[in-house]
Amino acid sequence: MKKLLTEFKDFINKGNVMDLAVAVVIGGAFTAIVNSIVNDIIMPLISLCTGGIDFTEMKIPIGSSAAFTYGNLISALLQFIIIALVVFLIVKALNTARKKFEKPAEEEPEVPAPTCPFCLEEVKEGATRCPHCAGEFAEPAKVPEPAAAEEAAE
Repeated sequence: MKKLLTEFKDFINKGNVMDLAVAVVIGGAFTAIVNSIVNDIIMPLISLCTGGIDFTEMKIPIGSSAAFTYGNLISALLQFIIIALVVFLIVKALNTARKKFEKPAEEEPEVPAPTCPFCLEEVKEGATRCPHCAGEFAEPAKVPEPAAAEEAAE
């Protein structure tokens, strides 16, 4: 029993479990915000456009006490689509704002690979023989100096 409690304590103290717990709490709060946007702003606009139709009242009676309440499904599908759209727009706005404040990554200059003096094919740095033409180098291949690389390109 003591070993089980120790393992449980180790599991709870892992960073990813705590991160997951924080994500669930934030997700719950975010859900409340999205539901408020959908129910308090967007659904009234849809109701205005559809002439005040209440989808939840749509049903097909089956017998005397049962019914297919397909209106609930229509309402749930509409809410899902609207929620997905609202979440997409919020994430898009956050990503746009994040890109605006991020510093652009500095590009490293491309270093040319060493080339064989006989066939002019690329070889690995430190090679003593060309794998393409089998030419033997006087000294191991090395990356050319930037000025030398520009002259060789011309």
